[in-house]
Amino acid sequence: MDKKNIKKVVLAYSGGLDTSIIIPWLKENYNNCEVIAVSGNVGQADELEGLEEKALKTGASKLYVEDLTEEFVDEYIIPTVKAGAMYEEYLLGTSFARPIIAKRIVEIALAEGADAICHGCTGKGNDQVRFELAIKAFAPDMPIIAPWREWSIKSREEEIDYAEAHNVPLKINRETNYSKDKNLWHLSHEGLDLEDAWNEPLYEKKGFLEMGVSPIEAPDKPTYITLDFEKGIPVALNGEKMSAKELILALNKLGGENGIGLLDIIENRLVGMKCRGVYETPGGTILYFAHNYLETLTLDKLTAHKKAELAITFADLVYNGQWYTPLREALSAFVDKTQENVTGTVRLKLYKGNIIKAGVKSDYALYSEELATFGEDQVYDQTDATGFINLFGLPIKVQAQVNAKNKK
Repeated sequence: MDKKNIKKVVLAYSGGLDTSIIIPWLKENYNNCEVIAVSGNVGQADELEGLEEKALKTGASKLYVEDLTEEFVDEYIIPTVKAGAMYEEYLLGTSFARPIIAKRIVEIALAEGADAICHGCTGKGNDQVRFELAIKAFAPDMPIIAPWREWSIKSREEEIDYAEAHNVPLKINRETNYSKDKNLWHLSHEGLDLEDAWNEPLYEKKGFLEMGVSPIEAPDKPTYITLDFEKGIPVALNGEKMSAKELILALNKLGGENGIGLLDIIENRLVGMKCRGVYETPGGTILYFAHNYLETLTLDKLTAHKKAELAITFADLVYNGQWYTPLREALSAFVDKTQENVTGTVRLKLYKGNIIKAGVKSDYALYSEELATFGEDQVYDQTDATGFINLFGLPIKVQAQVNAKNKK
């Protein structure tokens, strides 16, 4: 792009280290262009406090703070939960937040007549792909500025140096400078001591965990909960009807208090390298577990097995930033069909980081106690198994006969 033509830029703004220094950097390197900051509220709570003052003070002309929380839960989180999609155990907290944020940024950029969209993702990460694929889906010709792929800054330490030199206020310091991403679904931690895979995460260190406690510090008494689902969608907690968003927030509290949802993982990034991260997903972990538990009762074998296969594909699409694709939409349609009878109640016991099954029921249960019993029953003729095994094993028997004949 010709920098002389860039007079107005819309910036994906979180107020974190990267995007805080990008505002003055853009004005220095793109002809003192107007910078409009956009922050998508996906439940990062206190991170939004003081954001407007900070954005304006560092050079932005205005700040949009867009509440995307309801749409985020209903249109991105719940479809992914229903799919049972997880990427190498990771529950996709950052992955499915990026498309909705990017979509809103494009809408604002087009309304503002912006010449370019800018993001603060590094050239090593997945988020650059997620943001830019979403931008291409809604504004295919929009120029994209990615400072990490342009500037001379090489590390987060140099970013802090730049911030200090430009009087950019920061909430972090060099000692606690984990790279974090937070929303109503999860919190991720990367960097510092976690970069050495031999180091144990500091779960018991004050201030490390933000959404809950270490299982060691969780209560010695278990917490029982019930979750109601209708067509795969969570609708009630402990008998109380609530929206999916309210339910996730309530589960975050219960799960966090019981040390649920900690994941230490070395994952395979889209860009080819492995990285190590620690994730806090208390409510989401419970929700995935409960939903899967109910499906074991209500899905037939063929559907359950095929759905599990396609869940890997679904997760790859979400992780790789391909939310706005025909295949993801087709898979969601398949998933919705599988959820027609995923209605019922799950009871769970939460105890020191563990989720323990405590009962499940549904009017659509395919499990029959009478069929499965080891006691006497009137519905299953065990002699039928003889013919079934003879037919099912016929190819094995014929192959063995042929092998024996040809060995003579």
